[in-house]
Amino acid sequence: MSKTKQRKKEQNDIATQKFKAGCQMVNSHPLFYALWKEVSVRRDENNKYPENGLCFTTSDGYILCNPKRRAESEQWARALAHCLLHLGMEHFKEKEQPILWNMACDCVVEKFLTDLKFGASLHDDFFPAGINDEERLYHRLTESPDKGEYAGFGTAGVSVPDMLFEEKTRYRYYGKPPQWTKLFATGLSAAVRSAVRVASGEQEAISTDPNESVNSAAIRAKQWFISSYPLLGAIAANFKLIEDFSICQRMEITIAAVSPSLSEIYINPAFHLDEEEIRFVMAHEFLHAALRHDARHEWRDAYLWNIACDYVINQWLTEMGIGERPNGLLYDEQLKGLNAEAIYDRIVTDMRTYYDRIVTDMRTYRKLATLRGVGLGDILPGERGPSADMDLDAFYRRALAQGLSYHQEQGRGYLPEGLIEEIRALSHPPIPWDVELARWFDEHFTPIEKIRSYARPSRRQSSTPDIPRPNWIISQAALDGRTFGVVLDTSGSMERGLLATALGAIASYSAVRDVPAARVVFCDAEAYDAGYMKPEDIAGTVKVKGRGGTILQPGIDLLVKSEDFPKEAPLLIITDGYCDKVILHGREHAFLVPQGANLPFMPKGKVFRMR
Repeated sequence: MSKTKQRKKEQNDIATQKFKAGCQMVNSHPLFYALWKEVSVRRDENNKYPENGLCFTTSDGYILCNPKRRAESEQWARALAHCLLHLGMEHFKEKEQPILWNMACDCVVEKFLTDLKFGASLHDDFFPAGINDEERLYHRLTESPDKGEYAGFGTAGVSVPDMLFEEKTRYRYYGKPPQWTKLFATGLSAAVRSAVRVASGEQEAISTDPNESVNSAAIRAKQWFISSYPLLGAIAANFKLIEDFSICQRMEITIAAVSPSLSEIYINPAFHLDEEEIRFVMAHEFLHAALRHDARHEWRDAYLWNIACDYVINQWLTEMGIGERPNGLLYDEQLKGLNAEAIYDRIVTDMRTYYDRIVTDMRTYRKLATLRGVGLGDILPGERGPSADMDLDAFYRRALAQGLSYHQEQGRGYLPEGLIEEIRALSHPPIPWDVELARWFDEHFTPIEKIRSYARPSRRQSSTPDIPRPNWIISQAALDGRTFGVVLDTSGSMERGLLATALGAIASYSAVRDVPAARVVFCDAEAYDAGYMKPEDIAGTVKVKGRGGTILQPGIDLLVKSEDFPKEAPLLIITDGYCDKVILHGREHAFLVPQGANLPFMPKGKVFRMR
């Protein structure tokens, strides 16, 4: 590399460093922070920029900077702040003489920055008298023949307008366009608070923490939950609110997201929501965390589970009237009354109903957007130790239970029955699959009343061996028809350990509940009828045939149409989910599947998931 190119590269690097330092000065000042987070700064050869000045401002929030211009960091900070004030002071207005209007606005902005003592000006700090009002100064300029003393205060060069009007064909924002005047008012309020703190000695310098310096709508919404909504008040108080555009941009958060394990809620300040919409969004994220949706997805696809939870929460919040639901959020009246697990099963079933539609349906569901964005879940994963997770579960459970009690005692508003049921369900640990299976057996096989009889060998006590006593027996009539059918998927995808676990559980529960035999059918490519088998035979000596593909319907039809199989006997279907759609002909039934498996249809019977 030649010395000339090396010197030019070093100059460019120094110029870039000074430009970035000027940007940081603007970002660090509470007066400009809210405005700065909404604009888009461009400094490259492919954008329009002033030839002799520093930067332009566009009406849609772009600041176009000259990449060839060298300036000190204080001068860049002054110019960038100048552009922000054009937006914040609502200077983009249609006038008969736009150049004179631009000149009047430049004078007012520069006078403001000089009084603020921010940055370094590119010109003398001498201003004509009476330039605190743009409208009055504009009228004065239209009537005055001499305008030289009012020129040269812009950022694009002498006599060059630095405000560019752009056609509003589309906005570069996800939501509503920024309300620049409100952002400027927010900055003024934050700057006044910081100045009071400095004057009182509470802080040494102006605060650069956006969460402390800006009284945003999200902070006000959080305070409202704490003070006025007891159901979520304790949850809101425990969460740290993060409103940082750079963090949200890095984490790809379009509107909001929540980290239940870190107790952090992220709100993207670039997505514009009003007071009511921000309440809805924050309540949405609080419920994600409080109802432990991050831990409850278990074997399910994390994103599709997030989608299912969003449908449920948005339905509840709409019924409860908390704020106003922003446009575009997931909402479907047809899913009203369903819980997240049922909606997830419906989503997965829709994707697997027909093999040739799997890819199409998958793409459709993957295009649905959560509050974080398309294809991204707004429930952020987090890693914590077992003790921390246990404490976290206890906190959410206790906070929701107490909040529900206070909410109902004080009559603070309507709560959907589904939400109340979920809050109460959190207070009880989930029932293991084998216990659920045992309850299913209890429902279909009531205990048999035993009777005493001398028909069998009697019992004799050692103390009185000469006195015979009747033995306990079960009548054969009580055992007639006391059976059930087992349809066992023996395809190659079924693991041997899974088969052993399922058959062992069936055998033990059958023996305990006095089921003399069960009708067993093996299904893969064909159906193999093993006939009636005793519980001990099911657990010990059964030999699995087949190991081909999975077609369960022939095995079910074999049992349903069999003349020696009772019509009231239930069916227990053991499969890994990789099977065809089955028709049960109205027969009582249940499915025993491994954890993580999904059936390719909406099951009407119970589903037990083996761990």
